[in-house]
Amino acid sequence: MLLSLSIADFVLVERLELDFRPGFSVLTGETGAGKSILLGALALVLGERAEAGVVREGAARAEVTAEFATEKTPGLDAWLAENDLAGDAGVLLLRRVVEANGRSRAFVNGRPATAQQLKEAGEFLVDIHGQHAHYSLLKAAEQRRLLDEYAGGADLAATTAERFRGWREAAARRQTAERQAGELAAEREHLAWTEQELAALDFSLDGWFALLEEHRRLSHAADLIAGARAAGEVLDGEESGVLDRLRALRASLAELAGIDAALAEPLALLESASESLHEAQRDLARYVDRVDLDPEALNQAEQRLVTVQNAARKFRLKPEEIPAHLADTRARLAELGGDADPGALARAEAEAEAAYRREAEKLGQLRLQGTARLGKAVTAAMQRLAMPGGRFEVVLHPGEPAAHGLEEVEFGVSPHAGQGVKPLARTASGGELSRIGLALQTVLSGVSGAATLVFDEVDAGIGGGVAEIVGRLLADLGKSRQVLCVTHLPQVAARAASHYRVSKETRGGKAVSAVAPLDEAARVDELARMLGGVKITAATRAHAAEMLGSSA
Repeated sequence: MLLSLSIADFVLVERLELDFRPGFSVLTGETGAGKSILLGALALVLGERAEAGVVREGAARAEVTAEFATEKTPGLDAWLAENDLAGDAGVLLLRRVVEANGRSRAFVNGRPATAQQLKEAGEFLVDIHGQHAHYSLLKAAEQRRLLDEYAGGADLAATTAERFRGWREAAARRQTAERQAGELAAEREHLAWTEQELAALDFSLDGWFALLEEHRRLSHAADLIAGARAAGEVLDGEESGVLDRLRALRASLAELAGIDAALAEPLALLESASESLHEAQRDLARYVDRVDLDPEALNQAEQRLVTVQNAARKFRLKPEEIPAHLADTRARLAELGGDADPGALARAEAEAEAAYRREAEKLGQLRLQGTARLGKAVTAAMQRLAMPGGRFEVVLHPGEPAAHGLEEVEFGVSPHAGQGVKPLARTASGGELSRIGLALQTVLSGVSGAATLVFDEVDAGIGGGVAEIVGRLLADLGKSRQVLCVTHLPQVAARAASHYRVSKETRGGKAVSAVAPLDEAARVDELARMLGGVKITAATRAHAAEMLGSSA
């Protein structure tokens, strides 16, 4: 139940503190005074979209706070705990702040929250019926939603929609696999051929670098032999080899070293050099003997080079990239081998369809059970709303499988006795539609889980004796729920247990709205204004007092 509403700098409201009571309460006032503004503030704190335009002109921000008693609100405590937003037991505090730039902040029990969380909390607390709610009755989706709510199938409808999405997704996966089956098969075939070609090369980087070195050596064998022989002849030629000349030089220097010992060190170096040159000459001779001109080996090396280079060009690779490409090919082949089997996808689709149909059929049964009960309840309410002999029916038509189930829901009505039942959209006049809408809302409010019901001028287009009946309907609802109603009808206002008057005045050159609870005398004056307009006479005041007395 709504305990209090605090509003600051919201549209025309400068500052307002309102306390509410159980039962049926009305808000009345002149057109444009700001009655619906109060409900707009309530909607804002319950998570509706925030806009910069709600901030009162000249103010930095608008702020709305609502306090609720929650003892009779099943499920709310669990939701608060799940979202880490629990507060004092039995009380819930919602707060919304909107800055002049349009940015907004939300709080639940003093803790930062999202607008969506405000909305989810509000769904436990308040059910708001707007003044044009009856026009939505012409839409098939709204008719279906109302039947599901009345039949207790709202959760099942959500589950059915979820199962339908699962079925559609499973079907999409199967269809995609079928479309891609040929493409995947072609890719697998190409990858298998690539893997076979590259594996047949028996290629390795170490072997490749060794082959390059061997080819370089074989292709230059003649030059290597000739060069090594020439170097050997320079060292040990028959006539003027370096070693012969070095031997002569050593002999001459040895004689001189016998005369002067200072030449012993250079002589030793010459002897060491002579040994090194002898060793180099022997290595060159061995190299010439070892290196052969082998045209066959050279031909084989060249053929291997051509084979590898051709394979690399075929796959647009450098030879050094072949091992990595082969590894990638094998990995992709393994990945394709793990793709879901088309048969398994088809079975998953069939299972998803069966799960959807199970839920949809359960929902259809609930709807079927609810049609007669809802038709009977609304028909009874229509009799009280000056539609004697009128009849309301809910018809289910078989439909194609859809997110909302296996049937279409259609509201039918016979506004007067003797008329056949026809679809609501083609039968009811504006006034009749308004009354049928109110009948539906009062019937559905009886099964709503919200402890607070809000009606914003849902009695528009109704007057006279029907207005008095509407007041009685709302008063009856107030016996089990807290009911807040914005109304222009004195017959409705007279039935309220609590009455608030909304007025507009000018402060500092700006229009502001104010709200005040009315005592018995003030209620007489307000009802007299609603009855007689600007000029209140003794007759209208007496009439107003009589209305209040008869409603007591």
